[in-house]
Amino acid sequence: MKINGNTRTSRPLILIVDDSPEVIKMLSQIVLGMADVVFALDGKSGIEFANKQQPTLVLLDVNMPGQNGYEVCKNLKSNVITKDIPIIFVTGETSMDAEVRALEAGAVDFISKPLNPPVVAARVGTHLTLRQNAISLELLVNQDPLTCVYNRRYFDHQLEKEYGRHLRQKLPLSVVIMDIDHFKDYNDKYGHLEGDKCLINVVSAIDAVTRRPGEIFARYGGEEFIAILPYVADTDLKKYCQQVCSVVRGLEFGSDNLINRERVTISVGACSGIPTKDVGAIEFTRQADRALYEAKTEGRDRFKMYVNHSCVE
Repeated sequence: MKINGNTRTSRPLILIVDDSPEVIKMLSQIVLGMADVVFALDGKSGIEFANKQQPTLVLLDVNMPGQNGYEVCKNLKSNVITKDIPIIFVTGETSMDAEVRALEAGAVDFISKPLNPPVVAARVGTHLTLRQNAISLELLVNQDPLTCVYNRRYFDHQLEKEYGRHLRQKLPLSVVIMDIDHFKDYNDKYGHLEGDKCLINVVSAIDAVTRRPGEIFARYGGEEFIAILPYVADTDLKKYCQQVCSVVRGLEFGSDNLINRERVTISVGACSGIPTKDVGAIEFTRQADRALYEAKTEGRDRFKMYVNHSCVE
């Protein structure tokens, strides 16, 4: 999907996870000038929010009902969606053992109560700056400059990681390759500037249906795009492919004085299955590419799927 989550906007988002409304109020007052602030009163709610909104930074208590702060931190750091979010422990624990345990769980800093507002503000400000700088670097390295989605380099790296994760969990993974039909002819007829506009419009349409946490949508090269859909099997994969074809087919390009402009369509090839050691991540891409070839040879503006190495309708 487009690199435009809350962690990637000019206004950072801080998530406070603490069971004390008084502490939440105090921390909010300290950091409010630096970022937007949201809060959760327990670890479970904090994890759910972090997965949905991907805050820029988390301020986390240790002692809470249900999951304690160490468990929450380990959970966030083990999840591909939230692993890069910096976590600062803000807690009444003052022992060296508690601080070591927090850092070993994946925290970047440890602040003991009672709170010293200038110190809290300075530490939070430092880690917000570091995170924003890391995000800016990520954009330079991993983003396609025209369409603002991930590039092939990032996709290939993430596919290997997702394949390994799904292999361990024995859960389904899907890969989808999409190619705009007759795009060379479109470029030749309307020019490269119009071709770029077409790419941007198509990306926006597909991005709108690639929104679940963990889904990765990238430009694979030229007019070809690719997506990773974690935990998606045949039924949901078919719905996704149908949506992609439908939203692209329905695109309107506005009043550009090209009344007779042809409709833009897209061909889609997909592969789904539970990863195995004898079939690597690259084979998923090959099967999706094979399905794409079949979709094009059968007339374009359609999708084909391979599920567990077998072609399905």
